Amino acid sequence: MADQAKGQTERPQRRRRKMQSVTMMDVAEFAQVSPSTVSLYLRRPEAVSASAGSTIARAIDKLNYVPNLVAGGLAAASSRAVSIIVPSVRNAFFAETVAAMQNTLRKEKLQLILGHTEYDEREEEELVKTALSWAPAAIVLTGLSHSDTTRRMLQKLSVPVIEIWELGGQQIDAAIGFHHDQVGAAAAKHLIQQGRRNLAYLGARLHEDRRAKQRCDGFVEAAKGAGVTVDIVQHPAAASAEVGGMLLSEALQALPQLDGVACSNDHVALGALFECERSSISVPERLSIVGFGDLSFSAACNPPLTTIRPSGDLIGREAARLIIEHMAGKEPEPQISIDTRFTLLHRRSS
Repeated sequence: MADQAKGQTERPQRRRRKMQSVTMMDVAEFAQVSPSTVSLYLRRPEAVSASAGSTIARAIDKLNYVPNLVAGGLAAASSRAVSIIVPSVRNAFFAETVAAMQNTLRKEKLQLILGHTEYDEREEEELVKTALSWAPAAIVLTGLSHSDTTRRMLQKLSVPVIEIWELGGQQIDAAIGFHHDQVGAAAAKHLIQQGRRNLAYLGARLHEDRRAKQRCDGFVEAAKGAGVTVDIVQHPAAASAEVGGMLLSEALQALPQLDGVACSNDHVALGALFECERSSISVPERLSIVGFGDLSFSAACNPPLTTIRPSGDLIGREAARLIIEHMAGKEPEPQISIDTRFTLLHRRSS
C-alpha cells in the first residue's frame, strides 16, 4: 500500500527549458573578439570592421544565437526594432506598405513589430504604450488622427515618429502619404468626364475609417461643384464584396437615374460589379464604377475595374528611408511632409 501511495503521489521532475542557452559571451569567444565588439555589431553593424563583422556573423549562425532585443534596447536606449501600427492586417493596402518597409529595413538589420487597431484610437493608444516599452528605433502610425494621450506620449520622443497614408492634418513629426479628399475629387471628375450626371459614393465603415470619409467628402464636393446630382450610401460594416452589392442595390432603389458610382475601396466596387451582373445592369453603358486601391483582382475582373492606385509601396520605402537616415545621424527636417500622390487607372468599368 505504501508503494502504491508513493506511486500515486510522486511526479516526474519537469526540466525547465532555457529560453536562450547561448550567450553573447559564447559568440565573442567563438569569434575571438571582445563581447563589446559583438554588442556593437548587434546594435550598429556598420561600425564594426568588415572582417570582424563577417566573423561575428558566422559565429552567430553557427551557435544559433538569438540577441535579447529587450536587454539590448535598455542598454542602448533604443532597440533595432521599429513599431508599425496599422488599422487592419486584413487590408491589402497596408500589407503592401508593411512589406516594402520590411524589405528596406532588414538590409539594415532592423525588424518590424506589427500591431493593428481595427480603427480604434484606444487600441492604438495601448499599442503605442507597448511599443514604447521596447525602446523602438522609430514608431510608424497610420493616419493623422490619434487620441490626446497618444499625441502626448509621442511628441517628446527623440526617435522618429512617422505618420503614413495621410496628409493635410496636424502632424506629430513626419508625414508620408497623400490627400484623400483629392482622391475622391479625382473619381468624381473622371465620372463626370465620362458623361455621368447622377452620382453616388458607396462607402463602408465611414464612421470609423477617417480616410475613406475624406475620399467621400472630396467626391461629394467635386460633384456638387460641377452641378451634378450626388448622394452617399453607406454601411457600418467593414468593406467587402457583400457590402458593396448591398450598397449598390440600395442606391439603385433610392436613385433610379444613377449612372456613376465611386466606392470606398475595390472590395466594395467588386461587390457592385457582382450586383450589376445579378441585376443585368450593363457596365459601363448603364452604370460606371470606380474603386480605390488597385487590388490584385482589379485588373482581372469582368469588366476590369477602373480604380485609383495609391503608392503604398513608395510610402513604405520612404518611411524606411527616414528611419535609416535618422539612425545614421542625419538631422531630420522638422515636420517634413512627403506627398506620394496617386494614379487613376482608367479601365472598362467606366
